[in-house]
Amino acid sequence: MKKIITTALGIAGIAGAALAAGIPADADNFYQSDKVTAKEVAFNNQYGMKMAGNLIVPKSLKDGEKLPAIIVGHPMGAVKEQSANLYAMKMAEYGFVTLAVDLAFWGGSEGNPRNAVSVELYAETFSAAADYLRTLPLVEKDKIGVIGICGSGSFAISAAKIDPRLKAIATVSMYNMGDAARYALKKSQTLEQRKQFIAEAALQRDAEFAGGEKKYTSGTIHELTEKSNPVEIEFFEFYRTPRGEVTPEGSSPLLTTHPTLTGMVKFMNFYPFNDLDLISPRPLLFITGANAHSREFSEDAYQRAFEPKELYIVPNAGHVDLYDRTGLIPFDKLNEFFSEYLK
Repeated sequence: MKKIITTALGIAGIAGAALAAGIPADADNFYQSDKVTAKEVAFNNQYGMKMAGNLIVPKSLKDGEKLPAIIVGHPMGAVKEQSANLYAMKMAEYGFVTLAVDLAFWGGSEGNPRNAVSVELYAETFSAAADYLRTLPLVEKDKIGVIGICGSGSFAISAAKIDPRLKAIATVSMYNMGDAARYALKKSQTLEQRKQFIAEAALQRDAEFAGGEKKYTSGTIHELTEKSNPVEIEFFEFYRTPRGEVTPEGSSPLLTTHPTLTGMVKFMNFYPFNDLDLISPRPLLFITGANAHSREFSEDAYQRAFEPKELYIVPNAGHVDLYDRTGLIPFDKLNEFFSEYLK
């Protein structure tokens, strides 16, 4: 399993650097808790690929006791130490066994080429995590929930549609990665632009098959300019500063959040919000910021979803705010949701 390392500043230097960079005082991506124990684990998915996770257990667990469990998926292009681990730590403090996972092709999980896009294998990561958790003697195997952050919200929903073992599904700052690729935010991408992107990806397949270098796309910019838009700035302030920057060992900071071009086009065929009746009567909770640029995706999913469902809008919060700002993230709401449906 590949180890995750922080920037050269290290964990101890995060707070001081954050103040210098103007990072919100309540941003706490690297949160640690003395109320839980955490360890790195590995388990195979159905295709024999080794998946990486951080298993977090409440210290209050009694001998012979079984607890409900929650799988936490990281934002698209990130790793489990970015946002997912924070959520896993906090939910473990409420009395859940939690498992923050790296999606296939990212972080410590296997899959080549690195940063590839495979929505089937992303969804499979959640089911494989359920396979693993259901073998643990400290987990109530029929009480497993999911939190999907950003893109993982749509992957978790995709998994839940065909895996009834996932009993309660919450999404946070969800991106529908299919609609994001097809239409962009606020349906701003035209059909011609879409076809152009598809053509570019096809030509890149030719180039790579002939031995050319892989090409990466999308993701977070690496420097701010006067032309940087608010969404670019928002992601930069998390992924490119000590606030949230981590780099998988053996990878490069230049590739963090950037999927392959030939993989990114595959999101065009991803429709996670179709057939949501397959999830009901299992509950869905959609959490989004009132000011989030991604709010449209949670609202769309909520409209399409079947009962029981809830749309929870966090006042004064943007998209990335709900990655790590502990003063804004509604952990109590998540605890209320999972306590009702899992405990």
